[in-house]
Amino acid sequence: MRITVLGKSPSWQDAGGACSGYLVEDGETCVLVDCGSGVLAELRRVRDYLEVDGVVISHMHADHFLDLLPFSCALTYAPRQQPVPVDGWPGIYPPIRPQLLLPPDGGTTLRTVSRASGHEKQIIERAFRACEYDPAEPTEIGSLHMRFQPVPHYIPTNAIELTSTTGPGRFTFGADHGPTDALCGFADGTDLLMLEATLPRPERAGVRGHMTPGEAGEHVTRVAAKRLVLTHISDEMDYDWAQDEARRTYAGPVDLAVTGAVYTV
Repeated sequence: MRITVLGKSPSWQDAGGACSGYLVEDGETCVLVDCGSGVLAELRRVRDYLEVDGVVISHMHADHFLDLLPFSCALTYAPRQQPVPVDGWPGIYPPIRPQLLLPPDGGTTLRTVSRASGHEKQIIERAFRACEYDPAEPTEIGSLHMRFQPVPHYIPTNAIELTSTTGPGRFTFGADHGPTDALCGFADGTDLLMLEATLPRPERAGVRGHMTPGEAGEHVTRVAAKRLVLTHISDEMDYDWAQDEARRTYAGPVDLAVTGAVYTV
């Protein structure tokens, strides 16, 4: 499997960057994990968006799904998606409609966002073949097998494991979460564990919804993952400090996600 970072920002975008989005390719299969603000433009730098077989969303915070709107506009209005010939394009019918896997009740959020943006005809659910996944049940898109694990955040959120049905390799995306035991068992021994490192220090009060780089390192140590990639981290954070903090609590390889970085497992 080949994992390309399209966006790794937290809820505000890096300068010239994008929010959460990761392209996972396995042979002929191409799946987008999360689709936050700015992700479609970054996707277009590396892959034709019509070649994406499916999109899976970890949770319904805007920085993880909002670019489904422009993606849907492309699938709906692009000249090559029209049923009749357009200059330069022969016409296509039916139009290409990738799968869209949403967390439970994600469809309700999308319908609200579509209406608020002026798209009364539910453009996202028309452009994609949308369904809500059950976190307790594995699913597949092409040759990619996916499992889900609920993790503690401010709204229902799922870590996602992707493996190939045709070869070895495990990629585990932790999504957004605070300190938790939920990854124990689920992510044990994974080849690549991508964990958020949003905070320079723990939240001072209230529910924990994010982690520091040092806490991310602690989690990787507990599950004995082979490699850590810190993500959901702002360009306003000192990257050297963040990497050092993670290395303080985890002895294995530590990288910081950057747009365009590619990992192979």
